[in-house]
Amino acid sequence: MGLIYGFLLFLAFLGLSFFFVLKSRNIHIWLIAYIRDLFRQRRWKKKPITHIHFAFVDHYEPFWGNADVETARAIVAEWRNRYPPLAKAHTDSDGEHPKHSFFYPVEEYDPPILDMLAEIKTEQLGDLEVHIHHQNDTAENLVKILKEFTRVLAQEHGCLRSEPGSGVNSFAFIHGNWALDNSAGGDWCGVDNEIQALIDAGCYVDMTMPSAPSSTQTSIINSIYFARGKNGRRKSHNQGRKAAIGDWGAEDELLMVQGPLALNWRNRKFGVFPKIESGDISGDLPPDESRIRIWEKCRICIPGADEHLFIKVHTHGAQKDNMDMLFSYGFEALWSSLETLYRDDNAYRLHYVTAREMYEKIHDLAHRTNPDT
Repeated sequence: MGLIYGFLLFLAFLGLSFFFVLKSRNIHIWLIAYIRDLFRQRRWKKKPITHIHFAFVDHYEPFWGNADVETARAIVAEWRNRYPPLAKAHTDSDGEHPKHSFFYPVEEYDPPILDMLAEIKTEQLGDLEVHIHHQNDTAENLVKILKEFTRVLAQEHGCLRSEPGSGVNSFAFIHGNWALDNSAGGDWCGVDNEIQALIDAGCYVDMTMPSAPSSTQTSIINSIYFARGKNGRRKSHNQGRKAAIGDWGAEDELLMVQGPLALNWRNRKFGVFPKIESGDISGDLPPDESRIRIWEKCRICIPGADEHLFIKVHTHGAQKDNMDMLFSYGFEALWSSLETLYRDDNAYRLHYVTAREMYEKIHDLAHRTNPDT
């Protein structure tokens, strides 16, 4: 009997430990969706994958850690000098080089820095989009700030695009501190119905998610969907409508393109609990082939165009530890693995894309009656 009681106590201990891990890492928010995805992945094993559209988005903060202007400019100068030759040594199935999407913070605006990043864009090796950290804000002020910042990016640095006849500069968006639509309990934002404010300012796609293990993580994972803001409600993007062939969003809906989110059972804490795989590329989480396979299995696509997979991973590329990893071996490991797995395999086609180009492909597919191209 003693052995039985001991075994039961052990099982209870494991159960409590598992529950603690779920809560402490906020896995309970998206666990049901993850389990559902596992069954979906089994069904999709029979469906061939043809196209891999890969975007590397960067929460690019050169003033991170309260860096002074000289330090911040030196960081960006290093990117300007070192990134192009590395990227030009690699190509996808179309002969295109890797492209880096710099989501630059509104509050860190510095003309020389933006000019250097614009030079990378000019070489067709990247693009600039919008990032923001704000607190206790209002919708009216946010729209005003974003419109002015995007005007400056477009007119003074040759970035972004104006919608014909609208005078509005369209942009992709990532929210600082993951707090999209005031989802951090009122901290790091302040704007309920931020979704509509972003639309009003010219945003065409949000790429904030995933944010796990943050509590701002949505219960929707591994999806391309449309979210509609609701007055007086936070975290409206916790619900949404999946993008589909022939069914594009309404004027008051914002496209949400999520990156991969899963549990990595090969990388376990204490040899028991799987770690979270969120597509985060950092000094502590360098890219490798096993992680790429997890991103693929997340199968982020548009229903009806299942042969087109969209893999969006992220980094904080202006932080020193991450820069050191990326420039010493990270970029090489990432691109070489992608090219070996997908470019050099006749069953696939690899496409390096910017955030904008990923959006445009999704838009294109959703408006086609024949998505096999």
